[in-house]
Amino acid sequence: MSVDLTELQARLRVFAAQRQWQPFHTPKNLAMALMVEAAELAEIFQWMTPEQSLAVREDPALKEPIADEVADVLLYLLQLADHAGVDLAEAVEHKLRKNAVKHPVPDGLK
Repeated sequence: MSVDLTELQARLRVFAAQRQWQPFHTPKNLAMALMVEAAELAEIFQWMTPEQSLAVREDPALKEPIADEVADVLLYLLQLADHAGVDLAEAVEHKLRKNAVKHPVPDGLK
């Protein structure tokens, strides 16, 4: 399945408008909500060993809660970018280029 982020942002704008949530959807509030959802995702893994966390993909009882929190994080991130005027594709490409310079491939691994 492919996701069109621009179309998803438009759907989120309509969803919020239908509920009259626009006054609350400021960059500050959306950033705070994003952090809350990220914390809820982290809570699922909080007391797991690294090995247990790697095994969650095989645990049907954890699939839906993890998927729900991952979706919440993405949806708030999309809304934050939209309200802050960040072009996600451009920002990601720019950041990947910066990361490649900051973290070059070691000589032995090229």
